[in-house]
Amino acid sequence: MKLKEFKERLILGLVNPTQPLLFKLEDGTIIPPYFHITEMGLKMKHFVDCGGTVRTEQWITFQIWTADDFDHRLTPQQLIELIHKNEGLFKQPELEVEMEYQTNTIGSYSLNIDPTNSLTYILNSKKTNCLAPDKCGITQDRKTDHKKQETFLSGYDMENVRKNPNQPATRQCGPSCC
Repeated sequence: MKLKEFKERLILGLVNPTQPLLFKLEDGTIIPPYFHITEMGLKMKHFVDCGGTVRTEQWITFQIWTADDFDHRLTPQQLIELIHKNEGLFKQPELEVEMEYQTNTIGSYSLNIDPTNSLTYILNSKKTNCLAPDKCGITQDRKTDHKKQETFLSGYDMENVRKNPNQPATRQCGPSCC
């Protein structure tokens, strides 16, 4: 979801001020309603992918945090005011929103609307991906199959990998890959 859409949805939520602003993880776990937004910022990632292409990505980030102040509630109006106060730093309302939330580590999530409630947002886990599959020989039919990986790793000699970490695991790896 882009920042512009997030703001528009929050403004629509002002029609029903009794409806709480909630976030939940994709598995249905509701983030406690006494959450705080402790950061709002512009995140930029400037990197080289495994195929040698230089890339730049940007997001507007919000960090969700909870404490033991169980009576705290952030309203849609307060979040709109926070966004208005700070969006001059970004000047890019078309950037995607990324939410950060602490589970077993700080997780990065994309933001989506819950179709059952207009003021409940779903945090979907972001996934890693190869951005240059043509350079690494990864075709659509060779994308990650976790069952195959488990089978492969169950018979894999990890001790040998530790002793010989620079030995390629496959002949497809080359200077423009991995």
